[in-house]
Formats: sequence, structure tokens, C-alpha cells
Amino acid sequence: MTDLASTRPSGLPQPRRYHGVNWEGVKTLYLKEVRRFWKVGAQTVAAPVVTTLLYMLVFVVALKGARPPIHNTPFAEFVAPGLIMMAILNNAFANASSSLIQAKIMGTSTDFLTPPLSPLELTIGFSLGAATRGIVVGLVTAICVLPFAKLGVANVAAILWFSLTASLMMGMIGVFAGLWAEKFDQLAAVQNFLIMPMTFLSGTFYLVDNLPEPFATISHFNPIFYMIDGFRYGFIGHAESNIAVGVAMSGLLTLIMAWACWRVFKSGWRLKS
Repeated sequence: MTDLASTRPSGLPQPRRYHGVNWEGVKTLYLKEVRRFWKVGAQTVAAPVVTTLLYMLVFVVALKGARPPIHNTPFAEFVAPGLIMMAILNNAFANASSSLIQAKIMGTSTDFLTPPLSPLELTIGFSLGAATRGIVVGLVTAICVLPFAKLGVANVAAILWFSLTASLMMGMIGVFAGLWAEKFDQLAAVQNFLIMPMTFLSGTFYLVDNLPEPFATISHFNPIFYMIDGFRYGFIGHAESNIAVGVAMSGLLTLIMAWACWRVFKSGWRLKS
């Protein structure tokens, strides 16, 4: 039998086969995700920073002197890392989820389904794009809260690890939410009834161990608690939980979410049906 590829005229485009990772495709998808949120930076970067500064104004400036230090740490320095991590988590989730639901509603999902991108490459592109937005917003937020809280650095590795794993994990949760939701109301429900309660009830403004039972125990099953606690440890050098447990849990959850995202992209769930 004649090989069809050998009979194809040399002037016509030949089919491309990638035996490894299509890095050019991953780079293109990643840059698309970054430029998408950067183009509307006033909404995606500046607005979350203003929200965080309002929290600082209410909980720190307005209550100045009314809140005692926590573990010998001034209240402003205790709250600030939690607010920065909240900004990272919420914006990483928002980037991936809004990108996918917009693509589904506007019918532009073929832009990333048609090119030769494998499920793994789609996972990498969307998760890194979401993580970039989370880290950028977190960095800008940290700079803006410095006038209110004198943040030190106790452990750089903890800051980098928990900010990276948190942004990647929430970005991949955003992938699931964007694929599952069929309209923006459903996506808002996930944000308001799942993500926001988990972030607010994770020790951002208080010590979890001070909660009455069973809430103190339940809070230790909240993975975001370990993200915030480990991230705060990187600044103040004190943690409520075992840092080794937080490192292991955040790494394991990130790997599980990466595998799950790979599976849903491979199946084409809510994209090809």
C-alpha cells in the first residue's frame, strides 16, 4: 500500500508530530492567558489590591491598639501575609475559571483544542497562566501593604513554596470550575459559597486554635489553612500547624489536581460534548 504521506506534494504543509512536549504551543497558550488578564489590569490586578487595602484599613488601621499582638507579632504583621495569600488564591482561581467559561460561552474553545496541544500541555498552559496572575497580584499587594505592616522575611523557601503551590492548585481548581459551569452565575456560586468561605475560615484574621470545638478541629482539615499558615510562617517565623505537614499536603494536592486536570482535558469533559 502506498504511504499517503510520501505521495503528498512537497509544497503542501506536512502533518506535525510531537514526540515530546510542544513547548512552543505551551508558551503560546501561557502568553495568551497572561496577556488576557494583563490587558484589563485595572480590573484583574488593581481591583484586588484595593480590596486588600480596604481589609487592612478596617482590621488594622481602624482597630489600631484594640487588637493585642498574636504570638508577640503585631496584629498588622499577622494579618498581612494572610491577606496576600487570599489575593493569590482568589486571583489564580479567577483567571483559569473565567478564561474557560468565556471560551465555552463565546465558542472560542477551538482556539486551544484545534492546535496540536496534548492534555498535559493544556494543563501546563492554563495552570501557569493562572499562577502568574496570582503571583503578580500577590506581589503588588505585598508592596502596597508595606506602609501598614512592617513585613520581615523569616524563611524565603516557605514563602516561595506556599505561594507557588497555592497559586497552581487554585488555578487548576479554577479549570474544573470553568469547565463545569455553564453560565457565569454558576461560577460565581463556586466563588462565593466554596472558595470565599474556605479562605475566610482558614485563620487569616485569627488563630484557628482559639476557635471552639469542633470548629478548631474542622479548620485543620481545610487545605487553605495550611497554605496561609505556611505562607505566614515565611514572614513571621511562627506557625500554628506542622510546617512539614503543610509542605507535604500542598505538594500532594497540587500533584493530584494536575493529574485530575490532565484527565478532564483528555476526556474532553464539557468541551467536546
